[in-house]
Amino acid sequence: MALAHLSRVPSFAQRIAAERIDLSRHPIDTLQVNIGRRCNQACRHCHVEASPLRMENMDFRTIDRLLTLLSDAPAIHTVDITGGAPELNPNFRRFVSSIRSMGKTVIDRCNLTVLFERGQQDTAAFLAHNQVQIIASLPCYTSGNVDKQRGGGVFDASVKALKALNALGYGMPDTGLSLNLVYNPVGPSLPPAQAALEADYRRELREKLGIEFSALFTITNMPIKRFLDDLNRQGRLDEYMALLVSKFNPAAAAGVMCRSLVSIGWDGTIYDCDFNQMLEIPAGGSSRNIWDIKALTDLQETSIALDNHCYGCTAGAGSSCGGALAG
Repeated sequence: MALAHLSRVPSFAQRIAAERIDLSRHPIDTLQVNIGRRCNQACRHCHVEASPLRMENMDFRTIDRLLTLLSDAPAIHTVDITGGAPELNPNFRRFVSSIRSMGKTVIDRCNLTVLFERGQQDTAAFLAHNQVQIIASLPCYTSGNVDKQRGGGVFDASVKALKALNALGYGMPDTGLSLNLVYNPVGPSLPPAQAALEADYRRELREKLGIEFSALFTITNMPIKRFLDDLNRQGRLDEYMALLVSKFNPAAAAGVMCRSLVSIGWDGTIYDCDFNQMLEIPAGGSSRNIWDIKALTDLQETSIALDNHCYGCTAGAGSSCGGALAG
């Protein structure tokens, strides 16, 4: 259900028009692919509503179709693989190694604890061997806040995983193995300044735990799915939406990720971003699948579908899958 039906806020599309902000597409250089909803965790803020009970997984045939399209798309230089826990898809390694053989960058959005699941013992080594960039969830540098949001024992397991990744060279100077961490607020607030929080993370993780990382990304919790349910239970949806609207930032709006990215669902359906995907709002407002297009360049001319949850990407410093968008 679109957020416009859940809370009385000014239309995001009307706000963009009033501010005369151009949200036409740039050349598409990033393909984000959700290869499944199955996860070994069930986090409170998860906009995918992933959990160990979810069985949706991108199948071999759909992955093959994506690889064919990618092989004919030299302008797409990055494939951002997400889930669920993407590593739990049985086709994950083939997908990664095939993309890397094309010379493209691969990002794995890893929850860290998946590295200790059955059958995943050598996943970290596989990622390092293929020079996969890791974006890892760590919503705080203290155990209490992490376990509150992600589940009991998650912080300790995450620390163990980070140390193992450091031992492989991830997050260390001159290795080329990028290890970026992600911060999400625990409650209905905007993230603090990204640079200042990164300095705090670096100090706390280095001095207390001996952990190194490449960069910190701050990401605003989107008012959809599980986080939306939380807001409704607390009676704080209107308050949170009012905050997002009041902090609308035109500079952040102009840099939203959907201008140069498209998102592919586990079944091959095409979306403008991962958030629209979870709300089943198709790219350009018209449902299409990767089997309906001849090339990924066909998506270049489609308009971007907007709804009121988009305020989450444009509030304050802005928010994207790569962190803050503006100062």
